[in-house]
Amino acid sequence: MAIDALKRLALFIILCLAQVLVLNRMHLFGYATPLLYIYFVLLFPRNYPKWALLLWCFSLGLVNDTFSNTPGVACASLTLIAAIQPYYLEFFVPRDAIENFEPTLRSLGFGKYTLYSMPLVLLYCLVFFALEAFNFFNWEQWLLSAVASTALTAVLIWVFEYAKGGKLAEPQI
Repeated sequence: MAIDALKRLALFIILCLAQVLVLNRMHLFGYATPLLYIYFVLLFPRNYPKWALLLWCFSLGLVNDTFSNTPGVACASLTLIAAIQPYYLEFFVPRDAIENFEPTLRSLGFGKYTLYSMPLVLLYCLVFFALEAFNFFNWEQWLLSAVASTALTAVLIWVFEYAKGGKLAEPQI
């Protein structure tokens, strides 16, 4: 348990530093901003305590808001995704899977992992940019930013999963 917490803390720090120091300064075509710290939420295993998941994600959002000058936007959006993730993950976990099943590219396969990660990333980006704009007068820019950021973030998540050792072949359950 302590090793798991240390691994999560290391990933927490790495994703915070990457987002704050590098990724927040990237705005491809003026719309797409990679929001890689969502990857942190996607990695939580089945049957992880919901209170701990919410606490980790709230803290990650708070740290990102503090250093990105987006008061409460990432925190609220990430906490929403953390509240949904355990229930949404159950749709993709096989019934005979182990209790601490981790949703990865290797364990789910490319198709299921895409169906698992993309809606959560899209919902996060929609909520994030809606709270950031706080109006819908320029809804085309809001929608374009959300969709472009979703696509860019999803590609980065796939790259990280593949680099971590995921295969694009059949799932290893």
